[in-house]
Amino acid sequence: MTTIDDIRDNFELLEDWDDRYRYVIELGRTLKPLPDADHNAENKVNGCTSQVWLARQLARSDAGEPVLSYLGDSDAHIVRGLMAILLTLMSDRPAKDILATDAIQVFDELGFKEHLTPQRSNGLRAMVDRIR
Repeated sequence: MTTIDDIRDNFELLEDWDDRYRYVIELGRTLKPLPDADHNAENKVNGCTSQVWLARQLARSDAGEPVLSYLGDSDAHIVRGLMAILLTLMSDRPAKDILATDAIQVFDELGFKEHLTPQRSNGLRAMVDRIR
């Protein structure tokens, strides 16, 4: 399983943004499939130019605290890759940890602030808002 530290390390190795985008697309291919039934209006993320869905699953830790897991899908390869990074960072975690995580800051640290179109940036924020 890829961790956010693995992604950071790989980004440091890839100096060229074309190579980084290819890596992001590859990450998108690793997403677990979103069941067809979850491609619905309730899971649709508004604010994205692409078609984007996020489905949430709730479990409880041994201590009884809520742990949230997410599955997602998009019709755009780059967006699927961004979602893969976001879910690596935010999924399968206690709700309080998700709320304490500044996902946009992590994406900015990876360099996306300068390399995403305004539409993609808005879509990324919409996905983060949906998860939060």
